[in-house]
Amino acid sequence: MLYKKASSFSHVEFDVYENWQKMSFRNRCILAGSGGPVSLSIPLEEGRGQRKLTRDVRISNRYPWQTQHWKTIVSCYNRSPWFEFYRDELELLYQQSFEFLVDWNLACWRWSVKKLGWSVSTGVTAERIENLDVTKWLDFRNELLPKSIMHKFPDPVMYQQVFEDRIGFLPHCSILDLLFCEGKNARAVLSK
Repeated sequence: MLYKKASSFSHVEFDVYENWQKMSFRNRCILAGSGGPVSLSIPLEEGRGQRKLTRDVRISNRYPWQTQHWKTIVSCYNRSPWFEFYRDELELLYQQSFEFLVDWNLACWRWSVKKLGWSVSTGVTAERIENLDVTKWLDFRNELLPKSIMHKFPDPVMYQQVFEDRIGFLPHCSILDLLFCEGKNARAVLSK
């Protein structure tokens, strides 16, 4: 849903001074697997209940999470129409080492924006912002949560998914699902 909303923006700013929020999409995403939704979660140092600024949250690289995530992505999408088109570059992203979650998230954002062909500038906040000026900014910090996304965004982006004939359409999957299923048409799908 973030990508649909962001498709009309010229600039996206990530708040790295917000307090870490557990049970969010900040360290997880949902893929469409053959048996239903598959959740990928990045392990964190100090666990999910830490009380830190988002910029200070470290990835726990003691676990081979990137290898496991990549195997899951291949398993879910190796038969999708556009997987081979994106595979090599995405695999290189999964082979890079990241210490902080925000760096991983920004790298993923930039990769996907590039694949969508958007010319959107991306930045991070320079300080803590308690109250955004709603005449200038849209604030999604507390809007995109797994527990409330279906309620807050009841009209998901629709497109043909790999296993839709078996399990039905799975709304609010990762941008990877849209890219692997729609390829270069993903941008048009998001702007509908």
